[in-house]
Amino acid sequence: MPNASPSLMLHRIDECPDLMADAYVGDDHGELVFLSLWARDTAIQAFLARLTLGSCEQGLDQFHIVTDQGASLPVIVGDAERLDKRSTRAFRRTLFGSLVNLWLFDKRCVKPDKANATALALLPQSGDACTERLWSLVRDTCPLPLLDHWQHTVLDLLTHGEMLTRLPLALGPLVGHRLAINVPTLTAALGDRIRDGRLAVSFSEPASTAPLVCAA
Repeated sequence: MPNASPSLMLHRIDECPDLMADAYVGDDHGELVFLSLWARDTAIQAFLARLTLGSCEQGLDQFHIVTDQGASLPVIVGDAERLDKRSTRAFRRTLFGSLVNLWLFDKRCVKPDKANATALALLPQSGDACTERLWSLVRDTCPLPLLDHWQHTVLDLLTHGEMLTRLPLALGPLVGHRLAINVPTLTAALGDRIRDGRLAVSFSEPASTAPLVCAA
């Protein structure tokens, strides 16, 4: 998981004025994937309680983050059962009392859904190890026995086949990636490349330099 920092820009939550957000990642439908909040413990607990109420009175099935440009970014909670949380008491002596940092995130960010070959990744906006971390996620999620020297080929197939995509909504220092592997398609593509020599089974075995073409 990433490290949240209170030195980053804080954004107000429209429906909960006692909460401030410093990072948010959402999916294609605006559903919450990751949210980092700062507030006093009582405000954090009240927010979590409202999430469990859904659209009932005082419940929150949707809220809005106010950006530094003054825009209102809608955040859809969706099924609260898919979310997990981590919290830490970061600052015990401030003018406002003790401050708590809460991370609220989709469980697939820490544990891939291997049965459906899907996962989510949270990565820093700028990081040299992003490719290696995505490759590790692919190997943990995919039911196929992937070899390390296939990394470039597999990531290329997943990206061009839209099985590995970057999530469109991000506020703060993080970006999100969705992995949704079509196992039959990936199996066929890798099999074709092994048979025609573009992909070597052994690391020491030379492979053809023919251009990669993603299977339909």
